[in-house]
Amino acid sequence: MHARKPQAASIFAPKTPAPANPIPSSSPAFGTPAHSLKPFAVAPPTKATILPILLPPATLRPLAFRTFTKKHSLTLTSSALQELATFIGRHCGSGWREEGLAEKVLEEVAKSWKNRNGGVIVDGASAELKDILKTLEGNMSGGRISTGRELNRQNSLVLDSSQEVDLTNTRLGIRPTKALSRDDSNTSFGMSGLGVEEEELDDESLSHPRKWLKVISAYDQPRLLYNVTKKHFEKDPSKPSLMPPASRKTTLFRNRYNVIHQRLLRNESFQSSTVATTKAAPSLKRSASSNLTTQQSYKITPIANLLGRHGSHHMLLGLLSVLPAGTLAISDLTGTISLDISHAVAIPEDSAWFTPGMIVLVDGVYEEEEESIGKGLGNSNGVGGIIGGRFQGFFIGQPPCEKRKATLGVSGPDDHTIGGGFGWIDFLGVGSERAVGPKMRKLERRLLRQFRRAITQSSTLDPDAAAEAPSCARVVVIGELNLDQPRALQALRKILTIYSTEPEGSTPMAFVLAGNFTSHAVMAGGGASGGSVEYKEYFDALASVLADFPTVLQSATFAFVPGDNDGWASSFGAGAAVPLPRKPVPDLFTSRVRRAFATANAELSAAGAAKVGGGGEAVWTSNPARLSVFGPSHEIVVFRDDMSARLRRTAVRLKTSSQSSAEENQENKPPATAAATTTTTTNGDNDDIDMANALESTDAMDIDDTLTELSEPVVPHDVRSARRLVKTVLDQGYLAPFRHAIRPAHWDHGGALHLYPLPTAMVLVDGTAPPFCVTYEGCHVMNPGAVLVAGRRGVGRWVEYELGKTGRVRECLF
Repeated sequence: MHARKPQAASIFAPKTPAPANPIPSSSPAFGTPAHSLKPFAVAPPTKATILPILLPPATLRPLAFRTFTKKHSLTLTSSALQELATFIGRHCGSGWREEGLAEKVLEEVAKSWKNRNGGVIVDGASAELKDILKTLEGNMSGGRISTGRELNRQNSLVLDSSQEVDLTNTRLGIRPTKALSRDDSNTSFGMSGLGVEEEELDDESLSHPRKWLKVISAYDQPRLLYNVTKKHFEKDPSKPSLMPPASRKTTLFRNRYNVIHQRLLRNESFQSSTVATTKAAPSLKRSASSNLTTQQSYKITPIANLLGRHGSHHMLLGLLSVLPAGTLAISDLTGTISLDISHAVAIPEDSAWFTPGMIVLVDGVYEEEEESIGKGLGNSNGVGGIIGGRFQGFFIGQPPCEKRKATLGVSGPDDHTIGGGFGWIDFLGVGSERAVGPKMRKLERRLLRQFRRAITQSSTLDPDAAAEAPSCARVVVIGELNLDQPRALQALRKILTIYSTEPEGSTPMAFVLAGNFTSHAVMAGGGASGGSVEYKEYFDALASVLADFPTVLQSATFAFVPGDNDGWASSFGAGAAVPLPRKPVPDLFTSRVRRAFATANAELSAAGAAKVGGGGEAVWTSNPARLSVFGPSHEIVVFRDDMSARLRRTAVRLKTSSQSSAEENQENKPPATAAATTTTTTNGDNDDIDMANALESTDAMDIDDTLTELSEPVVPHDVRSARRLVKTVLDQGYLAPFRHAIRPAHWDHGGALHLYPLPTAMVLVDGTAPPFCVTYEGCHVMNPGAVLVAGRRGVGRWVEYELGKTGRVRECLF
């Protein structure tokens, strides 16, 4: 009989003899097999099939409302809802509701839309939504969103807090995280290429603060228009042109008016209260405490609504203009009416300029007449044209300004989001405040702290002196650099010498050199009439001066802002006011300057280049231009214009309180005394003095009043003029608040002249105004004046501004 073999379960495979191998196992004690194991057979993944359905938009509306409106504060249009319903029905099929597929898709689309700064209104015809859906379609499998192995079977809808922060960081563009290493994944979240790693910066070229400095030309800024219906800013879909149709001029005024009007409606003084009411008609007049009373509530009346309301009290917001007959008028979007300000007083007194071309607030009474002023010179009468009668103004004022934080909807020392405002709008193309602002401020503090620590460790000075070393987060502004004057080049050489001797690593990150680069319009035959050849020689002389300071050129960005005497605009303008914004100096004249920077950067080693941020550069930008440092954290507007002199030439004359009181006293005096007490007409600056009244007060020996006057601080004239200039420009929110005949502007690029939201700092290079550094409503405004101080030989002047702080006017002897 044969021996019975032991029975084994069928699930155990029979033992197969190991192949003969002359090489024994490397570790027999641990049972390491001597031969390689047979690899597992990997089955190809099966793609789930989805049966498309027709999903009505009305069925998807409740879920879309809950996701977009309640959760993400977005508004869906009917066209967008139709696009989403078609997409979900095609790619999610019948399981869109039971399996929760539609909710995840809607969540992904909402996040991608906000990361792309698409705005509050989600429009189905927008290219952004179509791009999001197209990218999302390539990442869907079986109705679900697949984001690759790197996410460990997670998608953006179920990320924890740390991963969600990383996704937000990729909006900034240092380097995407490991979880988003795929290009299609970055695109699906609507990220641009700016990403910041919170813990450390892997790219050495982005670890220098200067690499986060960006010079933005006026022609590169996003062209935005305010939509009154949606109460939101939208991109202008039209193509810009230097010769646009006449309708663009109307669009320019309409957009400027709408921006100021919505800014006023957000002001507390123009928001009526349902609890506190007042019987008296509101006016611009201030209370005794110089503050608006809590019961005052202002209401703006459209000009067309004045018809048939003779003798009624109103407040108008409109553009000061000049009628063909030569009289003043005020215009808004509904019509125009003749304006009489012969008895009007500015509120606050002597605090701002008022010129035709400005949008102002006027408080007064409407007086109806049979015929409109100026009738016969045109047929534009009635609603939409010239309203019959006139408006008697008693008080006139600038529209109050709005702080940057209030516009963007942030508050607190750490700039926490409080909602509202236009925080999701990308005004400069560097990212919106709500998307990248907090992250950029954290990055700024970390980088500046690291550089301060590096300077302290590498410095040969004692720790106290090293701690007081200047920071690299500075911007040096040199104004009115006339290259045809040898003394101006000497002053520039002295200024660069001062900064070249500073400790290594503390060189300012940017130098702004503003024109006019020639004192005459050389291109139009001014000066020595050398034309373009002479103009290029001046920049060659500048290049020879800059080449003597290679360490400064290697570690700083030089921005050159032209003036009215610079080419090519001066070749036909002859130094007169050319349309704004004006283009930079052509590269034809600046080749030697660029060569000086290239030579200095060639001397840098790889380690030295990383230490100074990759080498310096020369940027020839427009006028005006903007400097963005760390995204939306710091916005610096640079504008070269003799605005102060233009305001003095075109301003309207108003009554002052002293003049009004003098006229009242004159009416109450006898005729002989009244004839002797002649009131001197004062100008806008209120510099003239009534000598008769002064003599009377001297004879009366009123000691108490004299002591009171002496105790009040006397504000210098230069400070008063600086405050007046700054308040006028910032309240207008526009860099050219004049008539187009006085200061023309390109209609399609007028948005670059807006100061909304207010920048963190503004450089107004005005050679006709004294140098100053003034802060108004959180915006720090600086004017360096001309680099050569008038009346003081051998003295150079410039402004040094540190980010987040204030600037100071500096002088040197050369």
